Amino acid sequence: MSSPTMPGLSKSRFLSGLQCPRQLWWRVHEPDAPELVPGPELEALLAQGRRVGEAARARFPGGVLVEGGRREVRERVERTRRALAEGAPAIFEASFLEDGVFVAADVLERLDRGFALVEVKSTLEVKPVHLPDVAVQIHVLRRAGIEVARAEVMHLNRACRHPDLSNLFVREEVGREAELVLPILPERIRSLRTALAGPLPEAEVGPRCSDPYECPFMLRCWSRPDDRVTRLHGLRRARVEDLLEAGIETIGQLPEDLDLQPAAARQARSARTGELVVEEGLARALAVVQAPVAFLDFETVAPAIPAWPGCRPYETVPVQMSCHLQEADGRLVHHSHLAEGPGDPRPAVAAAVVRACVGAATVLAYHAPFERRCLEHLASAVPGLAPLLRGVAGRMVDLLPLVRNHVYHPGFAGSFSIKKVLPALVPGLGYDDLAIADGAVASARLQALLLDEASVPPAEREPLRRALLAYCERDTLGMVRLVERLRALAGTAATGSR
Repeated sequence: MSSPTMPGLSKSRFLSGLQCPRQLWWRVHEPDAPELVPGPELEALLAQGRRVGEAARARFPGGVLVEGGRREVRERVERTRRALAEGAPAIFEASFLEDGVFVAADVLERLDRGFALVEVKSTLEVKPVHLPDVAVQIHVLRRAGIEVARAEVMHLNRACRHPDLSNLFVREEVGREAELVLPILPERIRSLRTALAGPLPEAEVGPRCSDPYECPFMLRCWSRPDDRVTRLHGLRRARVEDLLEAGIETIGQLPEDLDLQPAAARQARSARTGELVVEEGLARALAVVQAPVAFLDFETVAPAIPAWPGCRPYETVPVQMSCHLQEADGRLVHHSHLAEGPGDPRPAVAAAVVRACVGAATVLAYHAPFERRCLEHLASAVPGLAPLLRGVAGRMVDLLPLVRNHVYHPGFAGSFSIKKVLPALVPGLGYDDLAIADGAVASARLQALLLDEASVPPAEREPLRRALLAYCERDTLGMVRLVERLRALAGTAATGSR
């Protein structure tokens, strides 16, 4: 066995190194880097992963948990050795250090002969990135003398429905696929350990910067991150790689005669000129928005472990809504609703939507397919209001393609998200002044507020509710002002000015 001190590599570090050696180097040599400080979204993902892990352990009666902090390598390895010697039927966080790599197996299940290595994932399927994850654990365990007879990924079951959680997990054998990865591991481990021992390694930028996960250090490597060709709208990965190989890293470097889809062509034109681009067809496109207009937005949660009747793992459940109803004379009335407590939120949300949209000729949403799915979910969960909810969906118009097909501003930075579009087109109206300024963060905080009461102290609950209400309201008020701005742009485009 290797010396049981804190290794240069752990399983997670090894996987980071496979994506990019520079990312690994920074993770090890700058562990306190600001890029590695978890934000609310990541903290919520980690908390959700812990809950899934705890639920998985309940499927292994008599299992023993190897406890210890990240730096207690020696102690964790020794506790694992004792649990093995005492015949534990399953060991959680079974810890081993071999070949300079530390791994802690989610579940090591004792079989009649050998052990099953069970990697628990809070996904709905086995993903390609899981195979090197499992393979490096097999490599380390076998070097430690453990007979790994089976290797599995235990993931969430999309067929599971609340309240019956007996089939929450699926155990899928991946040993054969993982075995194919094993021959390359010794050399990869050596090369990554060598990279860690030296100066910051060289590495080319490219699609791997966000595959399989977005690198937290991306801004260190891209000299002009908002203008990089990977942000060119709708461009396939293979074409991005061709451009990078040709030395074209920024959109501004693209040849003017390059064949691009219309939205990407507008983006490239805007990048070259630094100016707003508006197509003449914008006025005709906006004609579908007929008053009175209900500007509708939902906020949702998608718990890994379903919490309400009929829900699947990760099913998107609307728990909050905002609606600005604008009359033909421009008068605005705001409606909002935010669920309270762990009970089923859907009946109250459905009723609030129906009340808010009852008088609207047009229901406008930004990326309307999402809102339509929310309405269909509510219609299925609250059948008494289904006709009215589906009527709301039938009057819905999507604002996103009206922007994407006719307008581009350099401030979009390759994205047509309302978070980029609104402050670029309506200066002074963005999200930076809000306590919650991002949909993923809002979802994470909503889930904590409704389903994890212990994580939100009583004194913080009301301020959190106000912040969530303000965020959702900004989305719908933002759409109101965005339509006003688009109408103004349509008028200037028709006269040939900007």
